[in-house]
Amino acid sequence: MANIIDGKAISAQVKEHVKEEVHQLQAKGVQPGLAVVIVGDDPASRIYVNNKKKACAATDIYSEEYALPASTTQEELLELIHTLNEKPEIHGILVQSPLPKGLDEGLVVEHIDPNKDVDAFHAYNVGKIMQGKYTFLPCTPAGVIELIRSTGVEISGKRCVVIGRSDIVGKPMAMLLLHNNGTVTICHSRTKDLPAVCREADILVSAVGKAHFVTADMVKPGAVVIDVGMNRDENGKLCGDVDFAAVEPIASYITPVPGGVGPMTIAMLLKNTVAAAKLQRGL
Repeated sequence: MANIIDGKAISAQVKEHVKEEVHQLQAKGVQPGLAVVIVGDDPASRIYVNNKKKACAATDIYSEEYALPASTTQEELLELIHTLNEKPEIHGILVQSPLPKGLDEGLVVEHIDPNKDVDAFHAYNVGKIMQGKYTFLPCTPAGVIELIRSTGVEISGKRCVVIGRSDIVGKPMAMLLLHNNGTVTICHSRTKDLPAVCREADILVSAVGKAHFVTADMVKPGAVVIDVGMNRDENGKLCGDVDFAAVEPIASYITPVPGGVGPMTIAMLLKNTVAAAKLQRGL
């Protein structure tokens, strides 16, 4: 049976370290601050925003919430972003996705000051990640790297397979594994004989967004399996991309859903906010 990678416990360690850094900055007269913008009333987004605010409070990061109605125009949203860009007490800006229809998410990200882009979605930060000269890492892929490191398994020299090629997880995940000297394959909907490619993986990361997509025949015995998926099964129960019950006996390490990657995403957001505060204050 696989060892379960406890994302809650590892995220708690990251948050403890963040809190120490916040106190060190406070001693120098710097109070890290995060602005969270939510547009509309998507219930899942509201839960995420509340969790982010709680995490800020727990690590003594100052936070502001801007809850805008679904009727907010593109111009109004961009105006708020520009105001936050100029606000010295705000070091990080996060716009919760998805945005209501009619709002251009890409345009919003483009208008965030790259030094305050704690999601690392701005083209400037994406380019720096490609070069390996990054200030911020996208929160979910960075959290995945921490989870893999916690197992003691070296990424260097390993065959790594990422299922999913999204800009938010799949592509940056592949780059981070590459920067850690993994040999990386990105799989997607057009990949031929996907199970055979996945079976080559020493480290398998699934970010495809389909419940129970990764089955036992896709996993090499002893592989590290990281499940980024957040789905609902046929009974409405929260589950990942991986058929956990079938894959757990085969893997050496596996993340559960919930309680695996999810808590790490918020922990890395806090870490990025502290990094942004240091960057902007020249520390």
